[in-house]
Amino acid sequence: MSRADVASSTHSRALGADVIELLGSMRFAISLLVFICVASLIGTVLPQNQGASTYVDQFGPFWFAVFDQFSIWHVYNSAWFLLIMAFLVVSTTLCVLRNTPKMLRDMRSFREYVRGSSLKAFHHRVELDSGLPPDQASAQVGALLQAHGFRYRVREDGDSRMVAAKKGAANRMGYIFAHVAIVVICLGGLLDSELPVRLQTWLFDKQPVTGNMLISDVPESGRLSARNPSFRANMLVPDGKQSSVGIVAAGQGVLLQPLPFTLKLNKFHIDYYDTGMPSDFRSDVTVTDLATGESFDRTIQVNEPLHYRGVTVYQSSFDDGGSKLQLKAWPLRGAAAQPVDVSGTVGREARLPASLGGLTVDYTGLRVINVEDMGSGQDPQPSDVVAHVAAVTGSAARPRNDNLRNVGPSVQYRLIGADGQAHEFNQYLLPVRLDDAPVFLLGVRDNASQPYRYLRIPADSQGTMAEFMRLRAALDDAGLREQAAQRFADGNAPQGEQRELMFQAARGALRTFARDGFNGIIDAAPPDQREKILNFAVPMIQLSLTELRNLDRARRGEPAPDLQGPDAERERQWMRMAVLALAALPDYPATVALQLTGFEQVQASVFQVARSPGKTIVYIGCLLLVLGVFSMFYIRERRVWVWIRPQDKGSAWLAAMTTQRRTLDFNHEFERLRDALRRLSGGHDHDV
Repeated sequence: MSRADVASSTHSRALGADVIELLGSMRFAISLLVFICVASLIGTVLPQNQGASTYVDQFGPFWFAVFDQFSIWHVYNSAWFLLIMAFLVVSTTLCVLRNTPKMLRDMRSFREYVRGSSLKAFHHRVELDSGLPPDQASAQVGALLQAHGFRYRVREDGDSRMVAAKKGAANRMGYIFAHVAIVVICLGGLLDSELPVRLQTWLFDKQPVTGNMLISDVPESGRLSARNPSFRANMLVPDGKQSSVGIVAAGQGVLLQPLPFTLKLNKFHIDYYDTGMPSDFRSDVTVTDLATGESFDRTIQVNEPLHYRGVTVYQSSFDDGGSKLQLKAWPLRGAAAQPVDVSGTVGREARLPASLGGLTVDYTGLRVINVEDMGSGQDPQPSDVVAHVAAVTGSAARPRNDNLRNVGPSVQYRLIGADGQAHEFNQYLLPVRLDDAPVFLLGVRDNASQPYRYLRIPADSQGTMAEFMRLRAALDDAGLREQAAQRFADGNAPQGEQRELMFQAARGALRTFARDGFNGIIDAAPPDQREKILNFAVPMIQLSLTELRNLDRARRGEPAPDLQGPDAERERQWMRMAVLALAALPDYPATVALQLTGFEQVQASVFQVARSPGKTIVYIGCLLLVLGVFSMFYIRERRVWVWIRPQDKGSAWLAAMTTQRRTLDFNHEFERLRDALRRLSGGHDHDV
């Protein structure tokens, strides 16, 4: 081998030794612990595993993109956090391997070869004269130390004797236990993390499924092994259905985790508080072992999971299992006023008829109980000028009722346009009484991070929204608008030029109102003139709409509303609410409103299924950590040396005692040992 090869080999060995020294150093381990503490703080303060839109709304697009690079939304399963955990395991393991042999040797050692003269340097020491010869003195001193709980060993050095004793050597085991506990806990945490699933995607070419497909159509690359040592998956089982596959989230997709048994949901039970919040929910299930075919029934509920074949099934939550919906689709644009009957299934998409724009509707949820505090929350009206309009018409001046009450079932859905844009909607089955008037609430929001904004549609005398929809359709009929404007002018202006001007003003106001609401009337006006314009336009439009309603009813063969009889106030209130709804309608981002008319509910139970062997490992690590901390803090190592030398008429003793931490208790213990040695020696102290 050449000199250059030897130098290169020596340099490689030195570099390897330096790397091992760095990995096994206390500074490196402490640095890793600091990073883990910071990451744990982030994971505690910042809600984990939420939708991306939640974080975008909270931090903004720029910082979301920055933070997303570090995966702080799921920090405990991020690659860098798992890497730090792995390095901590390696670092702590090297510390243990490097220091444990030395500590074990030190625990077994009595250090009896210490020089007698060096004992004079100890702070806790005593010198005594005794009439006992060295052999007899060493035997009696050993017996005394043994009576005080020490183990001892005697070394002969000519005529002299060194008695070395120790107790509390288990203190060193505290260091070993504490460091081994860190390794064990980290290994348990890594085993129960996403690392086993990620290793399978890296080593066995598993590919998460990102598209919608049936479980039977998922390829083998999208299925994990049934012998997967660790996983945490979710499983949704509707009433009367069964499943033997869990869904494991992996990156932007999912992987299927086969289970060793089939879980059939026989019945899902749920109880509610008076507020409408669930008080308890549980699932009656039948478990069938896939290997033996044996079955048994069990009830799974919160805090009472099912343990079987190494898998734990938790009652996580509940969801809709595909309820069947019957709805009416009301057109919100054009002169058509009749609804179209449609049906749907929660969790599935459907396409509306071409007459309603051919929109895609995604039915996302059904809630059969909605207990609402109708006196709290934001104003449900979405229009910017509604507050002023309400004051003019007198429809929103009174405070709302703040009593909690069940307002009935509601359906949630998304309307998706041809451009892919979507809004979320919430529609109640029954009208809700607000401001002493029954109204249908049509909620809308842009995404899940926003509250619903509600459009109020007044219910007619039959408890439906048909009257309002007919009025809306009449407002979109240019011929009827012109007739209504003419009747308004005939009834409110003298014949001649003033009547013509009134007609032109009413016709233009109705046309603008039908297209843009009150915003369209005041947008072009100077800010200081808007209130004056509204004070004139609101009554004119309200009266014109009253004429429009009468015309529509007349062409359908129905009489005009009686504004003088016992129902006069109800009719006037209905008209005021209709004006507000029509004013807000241009801001409603849909051309159709789906009204729930009936449903067949199908409940589903959401289970979390987990195989977590790391849990037992973590428990063992915690036990080791407790033992280690107890040993380090509550067991003190004490060592005693008594150097016995022969002298005239007996022997001279030099005793010293030491410990790792000098405390008041140690001082008292030394004083007791010193007094015992004095009594045993029968002599006197030397001046120390």
